[in-house]
Amino acid sequence: MVASLPSLEQLQVPAQTHFDVLIIGSGAGGGSLAHQLAPSGLKILVLERGDWLPRERENWDADAVMQQGRYVSKDTWFDQHGKPFQPGSHYFVGGATKMYGAAHFRLRQRDFEELHHHDGISPAWPLRYSDFEPYYQRAEQLFHVHGLRGEDPTDPPSSAPFPYPPISHEPRMQKLVDDLRAIGLHPSHAPCGVMLDEINPAFSRCIRCNRCDGFPCLVHAKGDAEVCSMRPALQASNVSLLTRAQVKRLITDASGRTVTAVELERDGEPLRYSADIVVVSCGAANSARLLLMSANDKHPRGLANSSDQVGRNYMFHNSKAMVALAHEPNTTVFQKTVCINDWYFGSDDFDYPMGNIQMTGKTDGSIMKGYVPQETFFMPTWSMDKIAEHALDFWVSSEDLPDPNNRVTINAEGQIHLSYTPNNQMAATKLNNKLVSVLDHLYLKNHLVERQIYFKSTMGIAAVGHQAGTCRFGTDPASSVLDINCKAHDLDNLYVVDTSFFPSIGAVNPSLTAIANAIRVGEHLVERLGR
Repeated sequence: MVASLPSLEQLQVPAQTHFDVLIIGSGAGGGSLAHQLAPSGLKILVLERGDWLPRERENWDADAVMQQGRYVSKDTWFDQHGKPFQPGSHYFVGGATKMYGAAHFRLRQRDFEELHHHDGISPAWPLRYSDFEPYYQRAEQLFHVHGLRGEDPTDPPSSAPFPYPPISHEPRMQKLVDDLRAIGLHPSHAPCGVMLDEINPAFSRCIRCNRCDGFPCLVHAKGDAEVCSMRPALQASNVSLLTRAQVKRLITDASGRTVTAVELERDGEPLRYSADIVVVSCGAANSARLLLMSANDKHPRGLANSSDQVGRNYMFHNSKAMVALAHEPNTTVFQKTVCINDWYFGSDDFDYPMGNIQMTGKTDGSIMKGYVPQETFFMPTWSMDKIAEHALDFWVSSEDLPDPNNRVTINAEGQIHLSYTPNNQMAATKLNNKLVSVLDHLYLKNHLVERQIYFKSTMGIAAVGHQAGTCRFGTDPASSVLDINCKAHDLDNLYVVDTSFFPSIGAVNPSLTAIANAIRVGEHLVERLGR
């Protein structure tokens, strides 16, 4: 059955219109919230800063995507020294999920509890894993997550199997899995959100290509928020979407307790809308920016910021993209099927959490030059293609700890200043060394080369894909921005549902937790509004 198209009235909304719920942002949080609310009959407006991402050949062109940054925003941010940089932000319907790798891990059960790290403490969440578990299950269903319970020793308890079967390993990945298991490790099928049907491949939307990670999906087979949330939500006539809508400010009433209007610009035209409930879901940095830009007499430090916590505790993981070169060719096409969490909470020789290892999309020459531009600047793409034929491509991720001095502020023009000092670096180093040691053990002994060659690209602050923490939720208004339902302590009708609410980030991709939480908050809003 072909889905019906949204009406013109759903996509061209008259100014001054009032809604039951207005959502700012259409990514993992905002899009999933709209999807959850759609069946309620509530009158919903989603405002998206970007437009629909164009479906074009360049979607899968590595030169265009990785080297030319075709879909990267033109934003300029500033670091703690005032140096400008271009963040790796993407503003489209579906938000950052249009370019993500669709890796959908649950936070581990202990991630919700107080954890002692080498460099400090990761604080306990005000809710526990059991509170999120049923919503994780629904999020996995919504975003077509494939996986297999029971392989990963750190996998948290689940009320049901994955909704879709694990994606099969190609021969080189199966050999890696077998080799890792032979030395006592527990590699598992990585939870991946794609619309793949391996039993009936002729009817599979996913074609199992090597353009899932860091690329938009030309055939709409990746589980992103546009495909899984926004398009289905727009099948309901009560949901409207306004693209190219850049929100400038939230206006409150005289008491400061209620958001009465949302001011924005669309194609240079100022517009204003209102709603009973206003939900911010712009990404951790931009959500903080919007609240800070909305300062008024009642909220002189920014909206919802009586605690002075808005913008603070910015996190984005200690991450490396690592390419390991072996003598043996790697013919894998869809490489994102393997993850390793054996050292997630430590090891015999390191008592502190280390983190997650997973495979990235398969590297080619253009992608590799995008990952490590300084190391490969003078190398032609064809030579990098030859190297990539022998590459195993890993993503190594450790937890960075919430630090109130790692924060988002704004200048007089409303531009983001991101002050960030890395922490918990020993854990990241230990995890990287574990992987290198294992690969050396597995593949050096029969090789013609004396040792492995490793390319490592550390993700700097411009890598904003895993940003979190700037509006943490909690029970104490003095130390948090949001309550346990993600409503601002200081206001009666303002919510935040992106990864801003995280008190800590864990070491796995934050997307599934954001989706699960949006479903949870959606349930709360339906109850609150009596639907």
